[in-house]
Amino acid sequence: MLADPNLYDYWPYKDRPPIVWPGGKKLAFWIAPNIEFYEFDPPRNVSRPGWPRPSPDVVGYSQRDWGNRVGHWRLMELMDKYGMRGSISLSTALIDHHPEIIEACVARDWEFFSHGIYNTRYSYNMDEAQERAIIEDSIRSIQSATGQRIRGYLAPALTHTERTLDLLAEYDFWYTCDLFQDDQPQPVKTRTGKLISMPYSLEVNDVITYGSLAMAPQRYADVLKRHFDQLLEESQQSGVVMCIPLHAYLVSQPHRLGPFAEALKYISENSDDVWITTASEIAGVYREQFFDQTLDDVAARGLATGGFGFTSTEAAHAGS
Repeated sequence: MLADPNLYDYWPYKDRPPIVWPGGKKLAFWIAPNIEFYEFDPPRNVSRPGWPRPSPDVVGYSQRDWGNRVGHWRLMELMDKYGMRGSISLSTALIDHHPEIIEACVARDWEFFSHGIYNTRYSYNMDEAQERAIIEDSIRSIQSATGQRIRGYLAPALTHTERTLDLLAEYDFWYTCDLFQDDQPQPVKTRTGKLISMPYSLEVNDVITYGSLAMAPQRYADVLKRHFDQLLEESQQSGVVMCIPLHAYLVSQPHRLGPFAEALKYISENSDDVWITTASEIAGVYREQFFDQTLDDVAARGLATGGFGFTSTEAAHAGS
């Protein structure tokens, strides 16, 4: 067993070379609505049950179904109001189950990235051929339905194999949302390609705040505002990223949507230094302008521990 998986180098926050986002913006802000599909009676996985309760779980299934039937449409309208585009963490099978949702997001020029096929199909115990098939299906299916070549990945239910990140880099993905180590993007150590860790969040993810911590809606709105304020203050030194991961079956409940709207209003009213954007746009700028800078700074501090399948010079041209 390894004490450290060596997926990225330790890189102290203080005195890093500055990041400046397009237009001189300091804080890159993106929203990640997870549009998921949960199977009523999923195939059994020996490492983890499909539902916390005995399967089939009609209660859990119907709650999540409400998110796609009702909640997501409310969330889209709210984000429209504040001119905020989503980066959709998509269960790819939803293309077949609810194409109307896909069409509505495409019409809004929202980004799509892969969240696996179903959120009840875990990566645990997959062999390489199976994992490749899922990645290839995500690329092919989403491009066919939306015209987009996806660049990001969030593993289904945050489940992985030892090869997941290497495969993403090999298939020319630009970012993974599966690591939570920083408030700035950072290169991920892969055998090939040019993959970055995109700041996502567990701390302000509504699955955690509402599901695990049982926060009151107004409390969640306050948490989002304070999270934003702190990052905006720190971004005056170097650009950072804030993401709000959402699930419509949680945040769009009638008693929760109003306080969440207050948080979006607050962010929009204090956005002079904020780049309101999508994850792929953040990743594209970082890969082109700051990826190599990060590797060089880590090396200059004597912190590089190896593990990349390329040199920093090669990295600057990988995946282009």
